[in-house]
Amino acid sequence: MKKILFIGLMFSLITLAGCKKQLTTEAVGLTTLEEVNATPTLGTVENSVNSAYQLLSNRLNILAQWDWGGGLVFQNDLVMQDIASDDMEKKWSPDGDQPWMDDVNNFTFTSTNGGPNGLWKYDYEGIKRLNIAIQLLTKSDIESITGITTARKNQLLGEAYFLRSYYYFSLVTNFGDVPLILKPVATYQEAFEVAVRADKGLVWDKIKSDLNLAKGLLPNSKYSSTTEKWRISKGAVIALLAKAALYTEKWGDVITSVNELQGLGFYGLNSNYFDAFDQTKEFAENEDIFVYDHQSNQNPLKGNGICAPLGWGFFAPSTDFLNAFEANDPRKLYTVDAPNQNVNKLLGSTNGSNKGNDDAANNKIYIRYADVLLWKAEAQNELGQYPEAIAIINLIRGRARTSVSALGVLPPAGTLPDRLASTDKAVIKNWLISERRVELGFESQRMLDLKRWKLAKSVMTSKGKNFQDKHYLYPLPQAEVDASAGTLKQNLGY
Repeated sequence: MKKILFIGLMFSLITLAGCKKQLTTEAVGLTTLEEVNATPTLGTVENSVNSAYQLLSNRLNILAQWDWGGGLVFQNDLVMQDIASDDMEKKWSPDGDQPWMDDVNNFTFTSTNGGPNGLWKYDYEGIKRLNIAIQLLTKSDIESITGITTARKNQLLGEAYFLRSYYYFSLVTNFGDVPLILKPVATYQEAFEVAVRADKGLVWDKIKSDLNLAKGLLPNSKYSSTTEKWRISKGAVIALLAKAALYTEKWGDVITSVNELQGLGFYGLNSNYFDAFDQTKEFAENEDIFVYDHQSNQNPLKGNGICAPLGWGFFAPSTDFLNAFEANDPRKLYTVDAPNQNVNKLLGSTNGSNKGNDDAANNKIYIRYADVLLWKAEAQNELGQYPEAIAIINLIRGRARTSVSALGVLPPAGTLPDRLASTDKAVIKNWLISERRVELGFESQRMLDLKRWKLAKSVMTSKGKNFQDKHYLYPLPQAEVDASAGTLKQNLGY
């Protein structure tokens, strides 16, 4: 048994030792702790970072083979943030398939539910790989040993710091206090020692400090690599710094970071709303800042596996979500074609292509410029900069109403009129809430937004959901709590 820990936090060798048949072999090119402790090569260094990207993929069965109940078939952000919200239903036709998703939708889930379990394990597996990468890249003699250039070393290290921050961002926003593991865990004794939840403030501080390190290491260009445009860029780092400031309510820092991002001159709103999602325009549009690059016909597979469950009837809009759009808003059909049961945003097309294809090439978008602008508008509103906030909201609305619709026509005159001048903070906040919902629908932002606004309970109970105060955080996987012999404490209420 290898010294590294395969999955989850650190007790997974213990908890999963009896179920090897459900685990895949490790990813091709995955760097192990043994390789770090031996003499690393250039390939070892490159693979240590590249493998950490894999946990961002929508590919199926990265960590296990068809472990639906464990929440490991695909990334669970669509379940935990979209199905859990008032935007999405599990399927177009309700059935008994995957009842753990229904439990998330209805807030009847427990600490053994596959949703939190999968989210936790994906994130900590990514962190495990990144801790190995960072240990490698910070070796004082790594350049002389491997021949890696200083520029390439810095680039990879910047990517690693960003990715570790991103996985911790996911953990702290979903679970609150979480173990803060910043180096490879090699023994069971070390595993028990780090099985302690760090205060979320410390986690946020580490996220921000890692991002600041990453910003100083990455090149000052739109793409870190002209041949691998999918890699983390300085723009992505600055954007995540802005988002971390947003979630910790550091409004001035939000504006400072977004201004810095805008000052780079690399990003802007596309003229047409769907261009950011259109598979045929990837890396040729202006809006996407942080994406996972899916590719077809690769070995090992790198396609967008989430298109397969879309072909099986998963991920449908709620009636409430469809009714949230104003008349003739082209974003509605661009998000989801309800008559034909196509989720266009997730398919990367408006004609149903890729539906059912588990090796589709359309990318997964994590951060785009419109989202970032709305963070700035929110911060401005909080600071009393009302005209500036309204101007951004109107900019987003203006782009939507001038977008050629999925049917190939411009919306009629009078669609999505500008919001009028106001100095009422609450009114502007409601405009912002409405705009984020329709602009970012099915992009796994809705439930996170409702929770950070402290609106989740009122909104979800008004929709007949069983949302309780404890649901502002998800439960830690019970198997991890049990394996820690009580060291890892469960969230209240679970």
